[in-house]
Amino acid sequence: KYSPRITEDIVGFANSKGGYILLGVNDKGEVVGNKISNAQKAEIVNVARNCSPSINVKTEQVGKVLVLSISEGEEQPYSCSGGYYKRLDGVTQKMSQKEIAGMFKTNANALFEKLTNNKAELKDISLEKVNSFLQTSSIDLVASRKNVLEILSSLKLTENGKLNNAALLMFAKDVGKFFLHSQISLLLFKDHDKVEFLDRKQLRADLLTQFNETIIFLEKHLNRRSKIVGTDRIDTYEVPIEAFREAVANAIIHRDYSIQGTDITVEIYPDTLEISNPGGLMKGVTIKGLGKKSVRRNELISDLFHRMHKIERIGTGIQRIQKAVKAAGLQKPKFESDFFFTTTFYLPQGPETTGKTYLGTVEKTVEKTVEKILALLKENPTATQEELVIKLGLTRRGVEWNLKKLKEEKRIKRIGPDKGGHWEVVKK
Repeated sequence: KYSPRITEDIVGFANSKGGYILLGVNDKGEVVGNKISNAQKAEIVNVARNCSPSINVKTEQVGKVLVLSISEGEEQPYSCSGGYYKRLDGVTQKMSQKEIAGMFKTNANALFEKLTNNKAELKDISLEKVNSFLQTSSIDLVASRKNVLEILSSLKLTENGKLNNAALLMFAKDVGKFFLHSQISLLLFKDHDKVEFLDRKQLRADLLTQFNETIIFLEKHLNRRSKIVGTDRIDTYEVPIEAFREAVANAIIHRDYSIQGTDITVEIYPDTLEISNPGGLMKGVTIKGLGKKSVRRNELISDLFHRMHKIERIGTGIQRIQKAVKAAGLQKPKFESDFFFTTTFYLPQGPETTGKTYLGTVEKTVEKTVEKILALLKENPTATQEELVIKLGLTRRGVEWNLKKLKEEKRIKRIGPDKGGHWEVVKK
């Protein structure tokens, strides 16, 4: 039966899992009918819109029954003039202060990109970055100081003339001025002990620059394989490029930017590549459901990356990663979620895994690489791994693998410590 208190039920459903209100059905489930005037229907829709935030209610007349459909809200908690409500065991109940605070905390991450930043002014936006975005997105506009606010507003990056956090994360001249925690740590480790860094880089820039610089870092340090097709040489990374591009993009667009004190991390080890972002899976999504159900933490950032063709159709990232890895014949990647969401790729161990040599060399076989290493060590027994990397054109991990292989075959041995020692080539 219709009454003004129906607003409380609408709020209760929006703060829970959503549901239906049937006007014209009694408590016994019997259809009794209920005449609802058009004015009352309009009133129901209007009071829902006047809730904070507004709630979208769909109405449908089914015979003598008016069905009100309310979806689970994306901006919980919702309130009406009577306060905050939830649905529990089929009953609408008023929420406690603790429940309200907990819901605000849980959903703060989803709102972060849309929050306006009172410290920011339009002069903090880089026209160069906006124009680069427009060009990449095939939007036939040129940003200037006169129209940039209008352009950003059309992309939902402003509210009442104020810039939101998504606008600053994407286009600020100095992102660090507003977000000290919006960083990516790029790390190349010698082993899983994490004691020795072979390379490291800290990125504190706009999100597109972070994406591009991360891809460059991975292309630099991931080994590549070559195969000859006709007269052409086809080069592929040990992790398919489309797979690690998707994983990096996913980390950036699904990161919880409300969490401070921690970064996105990209870590390369001798046997794995691990990409982690603060903020686990969104509510309602499980590891088993990955690739089947999509919930976007940062809708605005996701949309901008999609427009720039950095990601394919929104919600397909995990499927694309799995498909690319499977096509390459590699071990399935592992996905984990707690405080962080982590994607782990398993790297092929050594050139013999693929039967091809690393692209870093111009030789066509592993043996030629080995012969060159032996010649260099004979010429300069004190050569460091860094010197071998430069002379051979291999990655650091490629050099390490070959040296390990030669030591196992007893073709070389190390005399003395790592620092101050030298190599000895064993005579056959």
